Amino acid sequence: MGAEKLNEDLPVLETERLLLRRITLDDVEDIFAYGSIEEVTRYVTWDPHRTLSDTMEFVQFILNQYEYNKQVAPWGIEYKENGRLIGTINFISWQPKHKSAELGYVISPDYWGKGIGTEATKKVIEYGFENMDLVRIQARCLVGNIGSSRVMEKAGMTFEGILRKVAFIKGEHQDLKVYSILKDEFLL
Repeated sequence: MGAEKLNEDLPVLETERLLLRRITLDDVEDIFAYGSIEEVTRYVTWDPHRTLSDTMEFVQFILNQYEYNKQVAPWGIEYKENGRLIGTINFISWQPKHKSAELGYVISPDYWGKGIGTEATKKVIEYGFENMDLVRIQARCLVGNIGSSRVMEKAGMTFEGILRKVAFIKGEHQDLKVYSILKDEFLL
């Protein structure tokens, strides 16, 4: 399966509290609600959305990825209880030849500390191992991002180390923590 096939048939994944699904134009206001918060963007590579048109541009980019791009596009994280889109999760890179992928996510702060990130991460890890023939899934976060580190640990990922000054983010070189899980560890 290639990225174009995954995007074309991006499945809806369901957990107890979440639907992981395609993002649509109807999600613009929900994405703006969390994407415009400075605290949310503190540990990610992108800046806060300043206007709804910033968010519309982001959603259009995702819709184009679903349709035309050969890169993996994100699932929207919908909270079933209220039907709101509260974040995104995806394989930000995928190397089919090496059977490995890297996972990334962002969650609205209204849902931090409730296990939502872990729940979504476990489901996408499961999908990667069971449907994408992956052997290794990794995720990285800025060293100061304690919440993201906890999500990865709770999802069963192992801390591998710190990549020093590996990413130039928001004007400075940053250290990133690396976590991973292997298929045979997931099946235990």
